[in-house]
Amino acid sequence: MTDRVSLRTAFLAKAGWADAVISDLAGDASNRRYFRLHQGSSQAVLMDAPPEKGEDVRPFIEIAGFMRAQDLSAPEIFAEDRDAGFLLLEDLGDALFARVVASDPACEGDLYAAAIDVLIALHQAPVPKGLAAYDKDLMADLSALAFDWYASTATGGDFAAVRERFATEFAEFLTPVAAQSDVLIQRDYHAENLIWLPSRDGVARVGLLDFQDALAGHRAYDLVSLLQDARRDVSPDLERAMIDRYVRGSGVDRTSFEAAYALLGLQRNLRIIGVFARLCVRDGKPHYVDLIPRVWAHMVRDLKKVEFANLETVLLANLPPPDEQTLALLREKCGTIPTQS
Repeated sequence: MTDRVSLRTAFLAKAGWADAVISDLAGDASNRRYFRLHQGSSQAVLMDAPPEKGEDVRPFIEIAGFMRAQDLSAPEIFAEDRDAGFLLLEDLGDALFARVVASDPACEGDLYAAAIDVLIALHQAPVPKGLAAYDKDLMADLSALAFDWYASTATGGDFAAVRERFATEFAEFLTPVAAQSDVLIQRDYHAENLIWLPSRDGVARVGLLDFQDALAGHRAYDLVSLLQDARRDVSPDLERAMIDRYVRGSGVDRTSFEAAYALLGLQRNLRIIGVFARLCVRDGKPHYVDLIPRVWAHMVRDLKKVEFANLETVLLANLPPPDEQTLALLREKCGTIPTQS
């Protein structure tokens, strides 16, 4: 029995779940693991977030409390061990938006409308005290992961100088949206992190799972996460309808909001291209490579809507398109650069 398993067993015993039947749940791109627990007629979820691997359950606890105070359906926390990295959570079920829509495509509009309404409600609340901002330098630095991991791995080239120049210029270009960091952004608000809870009312019908990396940011950011999904296609018509719904429900200025949406889309999609390449070549998770073409298409579309001199030239001249040859090179190098930061 490993030390981690011993700690988990002790935590469950202390929480009153010593006799639980444990089964694996799908994990995510982090070092966190999730387990479903059955004990008699009760059911719960165990989050195992090893501190020695850089995980910390404290942000999840704090943001979950904030969400629940807004009458949103973040999981209730039944037991916690902050130092060891364990949480016993309410089980919100398996009705992920992506699964529900796949089985009943006709409900897609209703589910996405409910997700937009959650953002409208959440954005009426003040940002929690002490929540760090998604500032221009951080956004630009994360966007440059596309050079660090995707371009460098796919071509074998040295992009240090291009990366530095891009990050510096892009940070300044992001200044206006960074200055409007007036809401909590969850940062991974998409169809595989949202649970449909039709027995609940209003905004509580949307279960929220992945928000521990929340920051203070621009209100368009989570719409980009939802509507420019890296994992499933969202039609242009649905994307426009949901942006319209948010604009009407929140009262924001449409022109400035749509400009910010495109710019943040560019920023987010560049980051994801880099992260997915890193998950392959550093962490040995090749399936993320298959998602890069969709993210690239989002990035190119956003790029054409952003007025930034030479940006398109800099990016498209240095980032190779994700054709079969490029994707094959990434897969060949899967798990081969474990020590790079």
